[in-house]
Amino acid sequence: MAFQLDHLRTLVALVEEGTFEAAAQRLRVTASAVSQRVKAMEQAAGQVLIQRVNPVVPTAAGDIVLRHARQVQLLESDVATELGAGLQAGGRTSLALAVNADSLGTWFLDALAAVPADSGAVFDIYREDQEHTTSLLRSGAVMAAVTSTAEAVQGCSSTRLGSMRYRAVASPRFVDAWLGGVAGGSAGPDLAGLDLSGLDTAPMVNFDRRDDLQHRFLRGLGGRATDVPRHHIPTSADFARAVVLGLGWGLLPEQQCLTELGDGRLVELAPGHPIDVVLYWQRWNIASRLLDQVTEAVGRVAAASLHP
Repeated sequence: MAFQLDHLRTLVALVEEGTFEAAAQRLRVTASAVSQRVKAMEQAAGQVLIQRVNPVVPTAAGDIVLRHARQVQLLESDVATELGAGLQAGGRTSLALAVNADSLGTWFLDALAAVPADSGAVFDIYREDQEHTTSLLRSGAVMAAVTSTAEAVQGCSSTRLGSMRYRAVASPRFVDAWLGGVAGGSAGPDLAGLDLSGLDTAPMVNFDRRDDLQHRFLRGLGGRATDVPRHHIPTSADFARAVVLGLGWGLLPEQQCLTELGDGRLVELAPGHPIDVVLYWQRWNIASRLLDQVTEAVGRVAAASLHP
């Protein structure tokens, strides 16, 4: 089956904007025109592509067509850029990418800033846990993702980026209150007397209800992984600040805690026992100049920011 280009662009706009009215405003047409184009696509496909809820949600068939629409959009952008017609015409390609919050809060924006300025891209970032970003690739919602899944999604390639190293940390005040305190001296804090069994009852900080990193650390110590009081702080920078302020203990990327460990605002609970999360870059396996540029920048910055 063949879909008209303006219909494919309409589907992308509708899914990204969430409503027929917002898509119409973006495309500078009427909401009725958006609806007619979607119906025409559904007739061509012989299946319902969009669930008419607020915001709209693609069906399984809609995910397939959405992925096709984004691929066509990406290839169109490459052609326009190579012909020198992209930026001159004011055109920009929206590149949808999925990334976990800690990467977004530490190194990933540096990678996007390293993409050549003449690429003609704007970025539509989906923030999702690294264990769940591949679902966005499968659905066609994004074109590439930072993920902890090594096995490539069908139609994608997978490249290892490196390991993000996390350290279990807490503020000295928190350690005093829950773990027996820290004896300090000219050589720094003495952690020998630290009673980590107190973590079985001490408050922890979780990113959200799917965050399993702190529980994984507890299980590694032989402690309990359930029935622990927890705070949920759903942004990376605020999560780190909550730990520094003593709300609870948590695992922070090295980029967010090495300075604080050095100046005494944080104490490492188990030196020598970090948790490494291996990250991969999965992208659509299609020839695209723009996607190649982003992939190169992501790989280069990740190599400088993550552990091998």
